[in-house]
Amino acid sequence: MTMRRVAVPLLQRHTTVTFFVFLSIATAAPDLSRAAQTADANNRDLTDGKRLFEKRCGGCHGLDHDQTGPRLRTVYGRKAASVPTFRYSVALKSARFTWDDVLLDKWLTDPDSLIPENEMDFSVPKAEERAAIIRFLRLSSGKQGRE
Repeated sequence: MTMRRVAVPLLQRHTTVTFFVFLSIATAAPDLSRAAQTADANNRDLTDGKRLFEKRCGGCHGLDHDQTGPRLRTVYGRKAASVPTFRYSVALKSARFTWDDVLLDKWLTDPDSLIPENEMDFSVPKAEERAAIIRFLRLSSGKQGRE
């Protein structure tokens, strides 16, 4: 009988602990699912954006090395004309802003409307392509959301 009194409370404690562990996992599952969906979306953004970056921008820009244009890996959140190893136009050197979604979109739509007399003779006319390139640049810069 002594064993019986000891065994029942141990079983009850085990059942209670098991229930709370299950409850914790069950309530955390939606958060894990959202995190997985966000990771999948970021991976798609990186893949699509990288492809478009290489197609539209890669002829003049590298991510990590200056070419005809400056390197762009950390362009998102960076002050305009601030890569020390690149020789910017006088027009771009006079810009006093930090690149973000809105300014990158304006720049890629029509560089001359943002900074007249700059040396970039290229634009990305399709809004969805600009958005994918900007997301890629933001994520490549280590930024997660719109800032």
